[in-house]
Amino acid sequence: MTNKIQTLAASPAGKAAGGTVMAILVAISFSHLLNDMMQSLIFALYPMLKVEHHLSFAQIGLITLTYQITASLLQPVVGLYTDKRPQPYSLAVGMACTLGGLLLLSKADSMPSLLLASAMVGMGSSIFHPESSRVARMASGGRHGLAQSVFQVGGNLGTSLGPLLAAWIILPRGQGSVAWFGAAALVGMLVLTAVGNWYRHHQRAQAKKPAVARPDNGLSRVRVLWSLFILAMLIFSKYFYLASLTSYYTFYLISKFHLSVQSAQMHLFLFLFAVAAGTLIGGPVGDRIGRKRVIWGSILGVAPFTLLMPYVGLMGTEILSVVIGLVLASAFSAILIYAQELVPGKVGAISGLFFGFAFGMGGLGAAALGTLADHTSIFFVYKVCAFLPLLGLLTALLPDLHARRRAPTANLVADSR
Repeated sequence: MTNKIQTLAASPAGKAAGGTVMAILVAISFSHLLNDMMQSLIFALYPMLKVEHHLSFAQIGLITLTYQITASLLQPVVGLYTDKRPQPYSLAVGMACTLGGLLLLSKADSMPSLLLASAMVGMGSSIFHPESSRVARMASGGRHGLAQSVFQVGGNLGTSLGPLLAAWIILPRGQGSVAWFGAAALVGMLVLTAVGNWYRHHQRAQAKKPAVARPDNGLSRVRVLWSLFILAMLIFSKYFYLASLTSYYTFYLISKFHLSVQSAQMHLFLFLFAVAAGTLIGGPVGDRIGRKRVIWGSILGVAPFTLLMPYVGLMGTEILSVVIGLVLASAFSAILIYAQELVPGKVGAISGLFFGFAFGMGGLGAAALGTLADHTSIFFVYKVCAFLPLLGLLTALLPDLHARRRAPTANLVADSR
């Protein structure tokens, strides 16, 4: 893979990057897979860490909060900085931070060391996501939804692999085996260094081209800010609900259906794999029919299934969790591209802001829901969270950017007649 990327970087076509550069999209998606797979090990280790370190649900939520807040606070800063001063090799640096966090996690024997390891992994994520999202857009050739979905599906596949690898490797061998996954970080650093070479050549080629005027969406500043606020509320609903599943789904299954830890991890893998599959849908469909319609269907459309899930048996829970993962996952790519179209020319800042906000909401959700579970029950948590997708009704307040882009073309056709 690295040889293919190096060839692209050295070629005129690779430098110009006029079309969709699939090798770069695959490379950045593969790196996203490695990055999120390593990060998801933290969540997959929760049942083992809870027993070995005598943690409460609130402490588990605090670990998630530390990881997610570290990422969420730094990602917008990284995005703003790299909009002005692109850093092609920062991607490999971010992967190195994740490597350090994993090695520390393998040896952590106290709450402070667990929190520090989580913070280092979060820092790696904060560096990786804004710049890798920018690279995906650079390599898209104008097919922004497709590129973002290819990039996102790698991350979601990696997240789904975490519980599976934890069940197969870490749970039988213990916490120290987390260090074995440092090899994945080293592979990621090699791939991202090659991507950085392509990124640098692309930047040089683009600098030689005449400046192109940024597209104007015709919206006032107030309308743009209001739309960004609505998108933030939709992110809140999506990631608070996802926090209930990624952090506490195994405990829910163990408590309600008396499953073993390994069996519960397999169920979590099925849900996360469905999330990965659903991610691939949102971007390309949004390219065709518009982001707003995808957002409608993915957030509000999942509400009937979330409302039903707390009241069904094991098979119903399995089926509904897969449907929820498929439908809900298609939202983020559509929301992110929609936000980038709202604020043209600020890819890094918008990517960092929305990735960061998503991570922050996931962290706050995990902490809040963990505390709620300690004071009530894990079953009550799922009954409350079931109503979150109803916030998808806010989508009605968003302007239809897809229709606005088509309007000038339609007017030109009418004038020609």
